Amino acid sequence: MKNSLSIPHITLIASVLLLAACSETDPRIPFGAMHLRYYQNSSGLPEERLSFFIIAEDDDGVENLSELYLYHDRESLRWLFTSGDWVRFSEGEEETVWIGSHAIVMPDNEPLPRGQYRAVLVNRAGKKSERNFTLDIPAEPRFAFPSLSISQGRYTIESAYPEHFLLCYDESGNALPSITVTNFEDTVSNLKLPSGTRSVALWAEDAEYQTSAITETLLLR
Repeated sequence: MKNSLSIPHITLIASVLLLAACSETDPRIPFGAMHLRYYQNSSGLPEERLSFFIIAEDDDGVENLSELYLYHDRESLRWLFTSGDWVRFSEGEEETVWIGSHAIVMPDNEPLPRGQYRAVLVNRAGKKSERNFTLDIPAEPRFAFPSLSISQGRYTIESAYPEHFLLCYDESGNALPSITVTNFEDTVSNLKLPSGTRSVALWAEDAEYQTSAITETLLLR
């Protein structure tokens, strides 16, 4: 009589082989960073978005990672990011891999709680590691929300932030290279915007406190 395996048995064996192929070591979070962004709502008040990224390491490669959790235990908050929806990018000659999100928000756009956050990184074998991070940015913005205006071929910026950039977009809304801005008032032509730029937004940054403010996008006229 021939031996046969039912589909459930085949599935079980495949799952066991997959787990066996995965390393038994824990993933690692050697470093991470938080950056708070302010956006202006329809009432003119700033709303907060948190960018959170970690350097992610695993002996079987980043593809073996499956979930990233961010907890604020004091407020009983949790955010989950999976390998299918987290943002991933590499930098440096050794291609250090970062994963995370630019869009961590509170319900009803309430301010994000300050204090200690806990990140938990999980791989496909169920192994995990965690690391604590602290969001110690002041509860109130250090500077008033900046403004950008464009009229009759000229632009005007009002801002107390230390650094300023223009985010540039083409007619389809695709991002183009951003440019650094040092003059608060000048002609648009002197900005030397990337070819194809049809709209811009002001990004004002305070690198010392890891905060930035982004204005609404304006069409060039």
